[in-house]
Amino acid sequence: MATNLAIDDELINTALEVGHHQTKKAAVTAALKEYIQRHQQLEIFSLFGEIEYDPSYDYKEARRRK
Repeated sequence: MATNLAIDDELINTALEVGHHQTKKAAVTAALKEYIQRHQQLEIFSLFGEIEYDPSYDYKEARRRK
C-alpha cells in the first residue's frame, strides 16, 4: 500500500542514523514495529490482578518431571 507522509526531516534523518537503516522505509517500518510492540506490552499491565492462579502449583516439581 503506497502512503505519502509528511515526516519531519530531522526526525527521519536521526532515525536513519541511530537505527543504521539504509532507507526511510526501513526506518519507518522499524519504528512502527517498535511502537506496536511497546503498546502490546503495556496491555499486559491491565491484566495485573485479573488472572487467577493455583497457589498449590509447584513449578519446581513440574520442572523435575521433564
